[in-house]
Order: sequence, then structure tokens, then C-alpha cells
Amino acid sequence: MLPLGTKIPDFSLIGIDKKEYTNNDYLNKKGILVMFICNHCPFVKHVNKEVVKLTNELMEKNIGVIGINSNDSTQEKYAEDSVEKMKEYAGNLNYKFPYVVDSDQSVAKNFTAQCTPDFFLFDANQELFYRGQLDSSRPGNDMPVTGESLRIAINALLENDNPPNPQLPSMGCNIKWKIGEEPEYFLNIKS
Repeated sequence: MLPLGTKIPDFSLIGIDKKEYTNNDYLNKKGILVMFICNHCPFVKHVNKEVVKLTNELMEKNIGVIGINSNDSTQEKYAEDSVEKMKEYAGNLNYKFPYVVDSDQSVAKNFTAQCTPDFFLFDANQELFYRGQLDSSRPGNDMPVTGESLRIAINALLENDNPPNPQLPSMGCNIKWKIGEEPEYFLNIKS
């Protein structure tokens, strides 16, 4: 896991709107929420309504938000994560945040992202404040989707408080790495 206090890894990615987005676009924000998400994963689908609600609230509070899809959509079974499907998906869900493609998967690797969804909250200095789950809800566990874990972190950030402790890791579908290009940290957690 990326240690708390780590400076945000630089990124420059193209969105479904064909615009370029970089971490420098968020320098004048109170923070930035970087979400590794996708279209096909049942864990992402399970929390999507809350993610949309929460991200809309964050943008009103001057916290930047970006959704990154790092999955290898060239694999036929993950075609639902293609750029065309991303556009459709974002439109249907009314995403107001940039939804971008990490086609070479370097950004996911630099963040040590594990799965979708995976959440990284950086402060105004772009230093990692929180990384982990949205909340304890999972498909089939009958817990309500509230965004509680991430909301606690956001409130602490906005109140200039310490990062919450403990921070529970995200749980979801592993990032669909290009075959043979899985990062070392991913191979270590599989074994």
C-alpha cells in the first residue's frame, strides 16, 4: 500500500471527453479523490450510486475528483471496460467527474492500486491522507452503502484533523493487468 503522506504520483491521462487530465489540474483544491473504478466489476456497480452522490458533494466543497479505469479492455472478457463503454456508463450514471483511461496501467502501478474500486484521498498539498474502502458494504453482505469510511476521512481532511486510523483496504475485483505485465506487488499478494 502507498504510505500515508506520500506525494501524489504524477499522472497525465486522457478522459472519455478526449481532454487531458493531470494531477496539476488539482493544485488549487482542498484535496483530490483518485478512484480506481471500472464498468464490469460487481463491487463497483454495488457502490456506484453512493460514489456519484459523494463525488458531487466533494466537488461542491472544492475537492477534486477523478475516476481512473486501468483495466486491460483488450482482453475480450473485459470489453465492457472499453472507452466506448466507459462513455456510455458514465453518461447513464451521470458522472460529473473526469473518467479517464490508464491504458498502459502505469498510473495504477504508481499508486499501487489493487482493485476496483480503490480510493486514494490526497490533501491540499497532494499528500496521501487516506487509502482504502468506501465503506464495509459488499455485494451480498446486506450492509447499506453509506460511504462511511471515506466520509470519515473527508471530514477529517476538511477539519484539518489527523487521518483516520485504522484505514481498511478496499475490496473488489482485481485490476485486470495486461497478461505478463502484472506488477510485483500484485504477484506477491496472489501467492
